[in-house]
Amino acid sequence: MTITDTTAESSPTATVNAGPHEPQQQDAASTTSENLNRKGQEKVDLEPATEAVTTNTAESALVNSKDFGFLPIPKRLRYDPARPLTFGLLMNIAFGFASTFTVANLYYCQPLLIQFSLSFGVSYSQVSQIPTFTQAGYAIGLVLISPLGDLLRRRPLIITVVTISTSLSIGLAVTKSLGVFKALSFLVGMVTVTPQILIPLAADLAPEHRRASAISFVFSGLLFGVLIARVLAGIIAEFQSWRVVYYFAIAVQSLVLVGAYLILPDYPSKNVNGELTYWKILWTMAKFAVTEPMLIQACLVNIGSSACFTNFWVTLTFLLGGPPYNYSTLAIGLFGLVGILGVSMGPVVGYVIDRLVPWYASCFALLMLILAQSVQLGAGGINIAAVIISVFGLDLFRQMLQTSLTTAVFGISAPARSRLNAVLILSIFLGQVMGTAAGTHVFVTFGWRAGAALSMGLYAWQAIVLLSRGPHCKRYTWFGYEGGLEARKSRQATKKADESQDLKRPEDAEEKVGFDEKEKGKESHGAGAEEKQDLDTKSG
Repeated sequence: MTITDTTAESSPTATVNAGPHEPQQQDAASTTSENLNRKGQEKVDLEPATEAVTTNTAESALVNSKDFGFLPIPKRLRYDPARPLTFGLLMNIAFGFASTFTVANLYYCQPLLIQFSLSFGVSYSQVSQIPTFTQAGYAIGLVLISPLGDLLRRRPLIITVVTISTSLSIGLAVTKSLGVFKALSFLVGMVTVTPQILIPLAADLAPEHRRASAISFVFSGLLFGVLIARVLAGIIAEFQSWRVVYYFAIAVQSLVLVGAYLILPDYPSKNVNGELTYWKILWTMAKFAVTEPMLIQACLVNIGSSACFTNFWVTLTFLLGGPPYNYSTLAIGLFGLVGILGVSMGPVVGYVIDRLVPWYASCFALLMLILAQSVQLGAGGINIAAVIISVFGLDLFRQMLQTSLTTAVFGISAPARSRLNAVLILSIFLGQVMGTAAGTHVFVTFGWRAGAALSMGLYAWQAIVLLSRGPHCKRYTWFGYEGGLEARKSRQATKKADESQDLKRPEDAEEKVGFDEKEKGKESHGAGAEEKQDLDTKSG
């Protein structure tokens, strides 16, 4: 009789003769097996140390002491995986400030068209192309520049684009040629993508339980910039030359540049293995736009909500400038301050979203937007109080909707957040174009109530899109509801943890069953050997 020992890796077919000396031979085989297992264990014990050395080497390779190879990074801002920087209040404010006074570059020109016409000695139709050139440059920058956040380190990328936009603003302030002004406006629009680089960076730096708060600060800054740029440009141009507006833009962008150097932390490139290329980034953006159900849902809602937002603000000038209000241009511009009050609630919005599953925050925001628009539809052209309520509600809950959608989409893939954000912002841009064109046409042709009804129809469309896919659907589920309806993020996390534990328990049970069967086999084998020995003794 032979017993095959399969525990020794170096001797897979070690055989032991049966007979009176079998126990001793089994002990020898067992000793050999234990020695081999001990050596194997020593090898296994060495592997974690090797992996740790490899990990430490990889992490040390991510640490940079200089930007662009010559500009020293302050020590407190250098990437240290052992002591990650806290995304605190100072950094929140810095990100918001940078977003405000970089995105403002896109909107300074809009209240200055009459002054441009007088200064350059051209017609209104010629200067009306300046906002178009600026927005066209911005759209190209969203596609070609903002996705670089997934390929390059964000700190030097942000310093580069802010330096370029500041330099180009000097040209805007001093040029006397309309053609040069248009070309520079296009280029300024291209590099005004700092907020779109900061939003994914804020999501990466902030802990998961505060991610929505961090994103909401950047969004607040962005919306502040959109609203305050028109107000500041109008007030400055009322008392000074339009060129002073661009001198102001140079000054605040210089502050952003200094702040970026002194406050913005370094963070390693997501392209650590060098697998991504620029063209692959553009290709994956297009792929995400047609294969990710959650992203497509968010984009469709964004198109509708930004169209409503733009429709409201563009036609508000016509509404307040005509009967029964007949307000001056300065008074109309001051309504932006009401919108700023709504935007200032951004930290509260982020706090709420951090505690809810994003889908529920989006539903709540959409419901409140419908209520605000209902006030505008019912009395916007009759009572100024209705307009004030609508301005506040639309700005506040538009921000909440955008923040919750972005938070949800960023959960698709952390390494691809810049690309996902670029697709989201492009959908917003498309909605703005649609809202401006369709809203202006409907208002001029059919009046203020028809314009408000157009927005109500768009909100109904958003509700259909949002409700067609539930809060806990799997990544590639296009329609329907699955995974329950839990609204609180903390309970959902607890539920997932419990499910993961439940998945482990059957495996433990299977291992235990296998162990018991093995022990039973050993016992039966031992009993059989004893019976045979007794028979041999009797025969003797």
